[in-house]
Amino acid sequence: MAKSFLTHIQDHFGDGGYEGDQFGGAAGHDGSGLPTGAPGNFMFATGIECSYPTIAGGTIRRDLLAETDHYNRYKEDLGLVKEMGLKVLRYNLPYYLIQKAPGKYDWEFADKAMAEIRRLGITPILDLMHFGVPDWIGNFQNPELPVFFAEYCGAVARRYPWVRFYTPVNEIYVTARASAKDGIWNEQLKDDRAFITAMKHITAASIMGTQQIAKHRPDCVIVQSESAEYIHEMRAVPTPEICLINKLRFLSLDLLYAHPLDSEVLLYCLDNGMTRQELDWFMAGEPPGYQVMGNDYYGRNERIIKPDGKWCQAEDVLGWYTMTRQYYERYRKPVMHTETNTFDAKDAECWLWKQWVNVMRIRQDGIPVIGFTWYSLLDQLDWDISLAEKRLTVNACGLYDLDRKIRPVGESYKMMIREFGQITMVPYAEMFAVTSQPAILKVKV
Repeated sequence: MAKSFLTHIQDHFGDGGYEGDQFGGAAGHDGSGLPTGAPGNFMFATGIECSYPTIAGGTIRRDLLAETDHYNRYKEDLGLVKEMGLKVLRYNLPYYLIQKAPGKYDWEFADKAMAEIRRLGITPILDLMHFGVPDWIGNFQNPELPVFFAEYCGAVARRYPWVRFYTPVNEIYVTARASAKDGIWNEQLKDDRAFITAMKHITAASIMGTQQIAKHRPDCVIVQSESAEYIHEMRAVPTPEICLINKLRFLSLDLLYAHPLDSEVLLYCLDNGMTRQELDWFMAGEPPGYQVMGNDYYGRNERIIKPDGKWCQAEDVLGWYTMTRQYYERYRKPVMHTETNTFDAKDAECWLWKQWVNVMRIRQDGIPVIGFTWYSLLDQLDWDISLAEKRLTVNACGLYDLDRKIRPVGESYKMMIREFGQITMVPYAEMFAVTSQPAILKVKV
């Protein structure tokens, strides 16, 4: 009887454990172990909650970095990131405190925090505008905002030339809606025209800020963090208002990425103050740098409206997987899960693993997800009411509580990081390791 090929292999090479297999064969690395910071590493991250909108007609500034005592305990907080085993941190420099006037800056806290981040070997995704602007700019109705903000972005890039990852403006759509349509923050308007004005100015600020960053870091990676949202209307005949809202959730990214607008959205924009010249400017092309589409997903992002007009939460009806797939198929950008949490500490561990299942599923479908973020490192305050009043109610959604004691979800995240920390951004990502070459936009063929 003829020998099996396995017998011949065994005779010549032995019974498994072949020399060379350790370089990606059957004996290659399985992806477990803490992140190494290698360029192809999947980016497990957290963030430090840093929102700073004004409320009460501009008389109160909410600053979550102050309210959670981060300014005094920043070294301790950054040490907790290191303790978690994380290499990546979404981190904000408080724009409203730093840019004192055109060309005038106060870098005192920023320099200290950035020096500690660098010393600890943490890669920051630097968030430059998080729901607010300096008092002297006023609010998002100011048409000079893109110019002032671009100057600020250039100043940051010059001062910290070692930083490569940026989120110029956090959640453009949420910023514009909460400030100018829902009447909660900053200008506190409830007007369609004000909403489109804010949307134009904030998106233009992000684009011009990115241009200035790219002047100093042509290889910049821009992680645009935007809220993934949907309203399920349980009516036999959908209302035009809800249909429009479900389309407007794409508007900020459409303008940012020069994606043609839906006809209804286009008419809404033109009816509410966007000019043809402004639209042409947005559609000229997307910003420079390597563009990553970050999708933020909380169960409360998805809502059901019943026939009587009352609302209820629709957590996980679509979920991050389905909603992100909608965004990916629209924009075809690499994806990062840039924010998630739950306010119920008892449910947090389960929520964490459910979100990770979503990430794993979408990666198995071939969609390039390069990172995951539990937001935030610490418990937050008053996000159950969207910061509308200063009640200082603790939202138990952090990896650590405000006494800097680890929560069960923090221990669970440590477990996740140990198990998956060395998986690659995409299969065979070593071939596509993040390069230092400038990004060059490709022409569609």
